[in-house]
Amino acid sequence: MKKALVVGVNYYKTLSNLYGCVNDAYKVNQVLERHMNGELNFDVKHVTAIDPESALTRKQLKDDLKNLFNDDCEIALFYFAGHGYIEDSAGYLLTSECSDGDDGLPLQDILDMANSSKSKNKIIVLDSCHSGIAGTLKSLGDKAILTEGMTILTASTKDQYAEEVGGSGIFTSLFVDALNGGAANLLGDITPGSIYAHIDQSLSLWEQRPVFKTNVKAFTSLRKVSPPIQLSELRQLTELFETASTEFALDPSFEPQPPAPNHGIEPIIENTRKFSILQKLNRLNLVRPVGEDHMYFAAMNSKACRLTVLGEHYWNLITNKRI
Repeated sequence: MKKALVVGVNYYKTLSNLYGCVNDAYKVNQVLERHMNGELNFDVKHVTAIDPESALTRKQLKDDLKNLFNDDCEIALFYFAGHGYIEDSAGYLLTSECSDGDDGLPLQDILDMANSSKSKNKIIVLDSCHSGIAGTLKSLGDKAILTEGMTILTASTKDQYAEEVGGSGIFTSLFVDALNGGAANLLGDITPGSIYAHIDQSLSLWEQRPVFKTNVKAFTSLRKVSPPIQLSELRQLTELFETASTEFALDPSFEPQPPAPNHGIEPIIENTRKFSILQKLNRLNLVRPVGEDHMYFAAMNSKACRLTVLGEHYWNLITNKRI
């Protein structure tokens, strides 16, 4: 079972209102609820503060967080988009009634709830200013204090603001893009680590910098999308290549429609089947032609192909029964 609390706060009674947080929360809610194939993924509680009638109080947020982390589910995920505040000793998430900043919900309180949770994986995602302070204690020299299974992903460092473009947070836009497949591996799995890598690579050193803190033995999959290649075809890496350094010999019989003259070699059905898979593997940078720029010419000129470094990695995973 996976649970998620997704919160977006636009309305503030005293502080300046925000305009993209509710929209961001809707996007995160939609992408987390189901896998790409339509199967249920997270059981999401979606909370938004748009106006005085839907205002979110500190007590409401704290109660919802207690309910989120008071469980032994596989994943408990908290996403927040709204105002954040930092002072010398602590950071806060601000709810609708806040006015001074330090009257918000302390990030340390949230970390305490998550750290003591029986959930196997606790994930906190914050799109708020100064959110990078989450998980650190000033008294310990800003070292992160995370129990096993904890992961924190924030929009910016403790000294930065979380920026918006076009009515949506830059961080959340990249977060949703990652969950929609931008951070998927060849099996279609999306993990917190791959999400951070996707966001990190998308932002220059001159922009806000995401922060990633984790204490896990293995990354968990947050969402599954359609893989770029079927697992049955991926596993043929070990059938086509006897070892990770083997070169697979090609000739014109692998090309289903060789041009004339074809050196008297006609297409062979089994070879064309293998060549179709090899071409897919080539497009995924798992296989490369030897001595030619394209797989087609490698076949027509009776050259070979071999595994790339990435291909060797997946060959080893399959050989060791990791996938």
